[in-house]
Parts: sequence; structure tokens; C-alpha cells
Amino acid sequence: MYGSLLAASVVATAGSVGGFPRLQLIVLLLVTGVVFWAAHVYARVAGERVIGRPLDHREMRRAAGREWSIVEAAVLPAVAVAVSPLIGVDRTGTAWLALAVAVAQQVAWATLGAIRAGASRRMAAGEGVINLLLGLVIVAAKAALGH
Repeated sequence: MYGSLLAASVVATAGSVGGFPRLQLIVLLLVTGVVFWAAHVYARVAGERVIGRPLDHREMRRAAGREWSIVEAAVLPAVAVAVSPLIGVDRTGTAWLALAVAVAQQVAWATLGAIRAGASRRMAAGEGVINLLLGLVIVAAKAALGH
């Protein structure tokens, strides 16, 4: 669920190392998503071994599927970066657009996840607000760093 915050962090920090051309930012978003996905799958499978369960391919596929949202969360910000020149957004604006997409996506998925889990509307709204605040911390850090 927090893959969007990971993507937001990638976008926010990309400018701190001299600014990334659009293609590099797209690749960075997608590669980071895949690497974190693989790390989560490995951690889940290794955890199963620690508690004494034998490692099998079926469990690995299940773990990979459960964690796939980390990769998916990188896709919309990457698409935002890809389409930004088509809508006349400069490089600075592109980073802000991708960051806004990542934060909005995080809020939406957190809220929908809470609803699917049976939370009341008030609880679902609370999930959305908490995730918005987490995203705004990343936005504030990007703004404070001046890029």
C-alpha cells in the first residue's frame, strides 16, 4: 500500500542530485519499484522459512502477487513524467506533477483499501487524511530542499 510514498520519495529526491531528464526519472521510478518489490517478496519468503515453513514455488508466487502493488504504484507517476512534455510541462513542473500523482494515488488507495476492509466512512476518511499528511511531509521536504 505504501508504494506510492516510495515513488513520491524517488521523485522528491531525484532533483537533489542535479535533476534527472524525464527518461532517467521514469527508469528510476520503475527500477526502484521493482527492487523494493523483490526485497519485500524475499523478506516475506525468508520470514516463512524462519517460522519453519518449507519454501515452495507456490508461496513465492503468492508473495510476489501480494507485493506487486509496489511496482504498480510506480507506474502512474512514471506515466505522468512521460506525458508531461505533451501537456507543456517543464522539467521542474514534471517533478511536481509526478509527486502530486504519487500522493493522490496513495490517498486514493489507502481510502479504498479501508473501505474494502469494511471500515466506516469516517475511518476510511481518516486513512485518507493520514496518508495525505504522510505525502505532504514528502512534498514539504522537496519544497524545503528547493527543487
